[in-house]
Amino acid sequence: MHIRKATTSDLDQLSNLFDQFRLFYQKPADKLAALAFLKERLENNESEIFVAQDGNLLCGFTQLYPLFSSTRMKRLWLLNDLYVAPPYRGKGISKQLIEAAKNLCRQTNACAVMLETAKSNLTGNNLYPAQGFELNTEFNFAPIPMME
Repeated sequence: MHIRKATTSDLDQLSNLFDQFRLFYQKPADKLAALAFLKERLENNESEIFVAQDGNLLCGFTQLYPLFSSTRMKRLWLLNDLYVAPPYRGKGISKQLIEAAKNLCRQTNACAVMLETAKSNLTGNNLYPAQGFELNTEFNFAPIPMME
């Protein structure tokens, strides 16, 4: 399994995976919108996307968005998306993608990688603590939903 940064030449396969990721979170399928969204992120350098590649096939990805911590005066990364196609699950690919995220954090001198996942995501809620993520019990997190 090869983990690497995504490029615009990956968009066709990557948008399929991204659409599957969105379906997991009960969003409607829309491959064209997925393709446009990812293309914009890559072309505008608005996110970092790592892909897992098996031969010529992309089988997983993670997407991170840059944020900043005012109190620490440093960059931090939001690991917003992590997805591995069902036939490839249980093979350690998620761990490799998380390791790529941690390496990005180190390379950019960021202070943290943070994430958010649904409480119903049992696999993720077991995986993330095993990879060093700690549940935040010190601070409240309360987003204001603007539109859906």
